[in-house]
Amino acid sequence: MARMVDYCMDWPETDFVGAKLVLLVGRRIVTIQRDDKPGLPWPGLWDLPGGGREGSESPEDCVLRETREEIGVRLTPADLVWRKFYQRPRPAWCFSARLDRSREHEVSLGPEGQRLALVDPAEWVLQADVVPHFRIRVADAMEALLGG
Repeated sequence: MARMVDYCMDWPETDFVGAKLVLLVGRRIVTIQRDDKPGLPWPGLWDLPGGGREGSESPEDCVLRETREEIGVRLTPADLVWRKFYQRPRPAWCFSARLDRSREHEVSLGPEGQRLALVDPAEWVLQADVVPHFRIRVADAMEALLGG
């Protein structure tokens, strides 16, 4: 598959707080229900794999590490087929990758989150209980992955 890169602007890759991944497994995306702890942003809502940057990680290193930690899937930079920078609500990158349905068994919930689900992306973006600003990121990623 050809590598697709989508920048919303020229943005220094050193100026971001984290990275998320829209991971398509077969025809469904991986989503994690956030913990419901005091002080945690978006408690109990459905989220995407990914999280905060550690040290001077690149956007790719951040999303690959977080994906491994949160859902046990080991990806390489070559697996990342799309990326886009979003300024709001905090400066962060969003990536996408595709796995064949036969690799679904590799996906498992790590130490964070209440549960994991694979869901139809068109249904996920309409759910009331998802992190609101990730709806557009999933829609953008799916348009890039599926061509519209």
